Amino acid sequence: MTSSIDQKEVEKFSRIADEWWNKAGKFKPLHDFNPIRIEHIKRKIEEKFLKISGVKILDVGCGGGLVAEPLARAEADVTAIDASERNIQVAKIHAEKSELKIDYRVSTAEEMSEKFAKGFDVVLALEIIEHVADPESFIQSCANLVSEGGLVFVATINRNLKSLALAKIAVEYLLRWLPVGTHDWRKFLKPSEVNSYAKKAGLTLKELRGFEYNLFNSAWKESANLSVNYVAVFEKR
Repeated sequence: MTSSIDQKEVEKFSRIADEWWNKAGKFKPLHDFNPIRIEHIKRKIEEKFLKISGVKILDVGCGGGLVAEPLARAEADVTAIDASERNIQVAKIHAEKSELKIDYRVSTAEEMSEKFAKGFDVVLALEIIEHVADPESFIQSCANLVSEGGLVFVATINRNLKSLALAKIAVEYLLRWLPVGTHDWRKFLKPSEVNSYAKKAGLTLKELRGFEYNLFNSAWKESANLSVNYVAVFEKR
């Protein structure tokens, strides 16, 4: 199976892997954003499976484990993968210090789908699809990994002038919340594009939700506004 990995993107995040758990460092925006997205994920899993404990979750593009760890604390059965060996090293060390059992692997969605087809109740693809070389192939691999009736979460950034201004120019060049070059605006995806790829992969859209940041109180909230950050929740048919 052809890999959707963009090696330049992998190398970019590998270079700053030591920053993953520094709440005041290069990943501060993700630390600020993390509580609201974890709350959303937990709620949707509980709506579907009535619990989180024991639910088999695959976190694709897990980075340093910012999502994997809270879900492991909730007693989910978490496997987390990343194409960057350095990211996985950092994630493993932090999980050991936190006394959490997480199956971390250096791997890709494509590689996992060949070994563990339909092997997970939930597949998470959070803030990763805008960094891959082939989004359609990537979503197909994620769909292959989830069992029938299971859930796939795809969180990313919309592609429009507002997201260019806020998620690229403001965040990287004006506010310096992320290193310059973190995102390529041309690789942001519209909800309609993500849904189109998902349909082809046998996934049915269950919900679209946006996330909005309030600059005045430095807080994130869920919203119906999909213009910048959003998450799509799909069910495997």
